[in-house]
Amino acid sequence: MEIHFSKYEGTGNDFVMIDNRSLFFPKDNHDLVKHLCDRRFGIGADGLILLENDPQADFKMVYYNSDGNLSSMCGNGGRCLTAFAHQLGIIQDEAAFDAVDGMHHASLNAQGIVSLQMTSVDSVNIQPDYIFLNTGSPHHVLMVDDLPTMDVKARGSEIRYSDLYGKAGSNVNFVAQIDAQTFRIRTYERGVEDETLSCGTGATAVAIAMHASGKTQAQKITILVEGGKLEVSFEKHNQSYQNVHLIGPATFVFNGAISW
Repeated sequence: MEIHFSKYEGTGNDFVMIDNRSLFFPKDNHDLVKHLCDRRFGIGADGLILLENDPQADFKMVYYNSDGNLSSMCGNGGRCLTAFAHQLGIIQDEAAFDAVDGMHHASLNAQGIVSLQMTSVDSVNIQPDYIFLNTGSPHHVLMVDDLPTMDVKARGSEIRYSDLYGKAGSNVNFVAQIDAQTFRIRTYERGVEDETLSCGTGATAVAIAMHASGKTQAQKITILVEGGKLEVSFEKHNQSYQNVHLIGPATFVFNGAISW
């Protein structure tokens, strides 16, 4: 079987994109997904995304982590999938698509900047040494003093597999504040089981966590990731964060085909 694909990246978070509207892809073949994402023996990516038809939206997003397993929402993946749908001629400059955490709306401009509406956040668990919240995926957020030099994989893995989160685990974000509305982060992603250059749900989680904990009063926050810059905007209504948007570039890398 020959599989045609496109490669996209959003601030260094990279994805294999497959047009699966004909449902040809063997979705239960997790070894195939893992192989395609392998950086030595496959195409190489943090995740694989299938674009499928949806009766109530422009398309449906089916997301796999690089370990081959279906996963929770991926913000950068959703932004890149919007750009992919535009490449396929499915949408123009606006999209509505269904994902594992519900319906999302997105827009893109001529410069390749995609704004993706994320799920609302109604609960932020603020603890003395960390914050936990779910932005479509679970995220552990903590401030650190040694962000540039720390071993993200080792420290992130320790928290991800700790008794705090059980078998399901959590993504882990390490944060340093730059100014009143700018934060730099490094993220350990479950499913990838390593640091990634960017995590969209992680950037969203950090922005909301910093606002909820009083580190910033801004409702449009700049998040510096290892692969570039993202922005997160939101509105606070009582204890709920609504109209949450993740904003940043979604870049086409190349088209290709691989035999399996």
